[in-house]
Amino acid sequence: MADYAGDLDPKAAWKMLESEPAAVLIDVRTLAEWQYVGVPDLSPLDRKAEFVEWQRFPDGSPNAEFVEQVTRIVPDPEVPVLFLCRSGVRSMHAAIALTEAGYAHCYNVAEGFEGDKDMAQHRGTVGGWKVAGLPWQQG
Repeated sequence: MADYAGDLDPKAAWKMLESEPAAVLIDVRTLAEWQYVGVPDLSPLDRKAEFVEWQRFPDGSPNAEFVEQVTRIVPDPEVPVLFLCRSGVRSMHAAIALTEAGYAHCYNVAEGFEGDKDMAQHRGTVGGWKVAGLPWQQG
């Protein structure tokens, strides 16, 4: 298993997107998550997030075309690529997959979009993109 470039908390990911004009944020959650939970909003940076499912909705099967789809979006393997999911697990696997495909700067946005579960087993209150106060919109 290849080592990816590392984990970034959501605010560090935002700072990288601010400072690295070529960097790309790819949200690897499912279509349902994008539509019902929301998506990162990069419009304050005059940019857009990209969306490629790591697992297919609704059955959760692996997206066998994931690497191919990402390489069409980001053809240059030297461009920093930041991966985001719900909590940082799928995005870590995505960062590993792209690193294994020859990409040099793949990052996992640790905590993800919704963060970890709180004491009541709910997401969206402990860590994550939304809790960090970063821009997002309903999908």
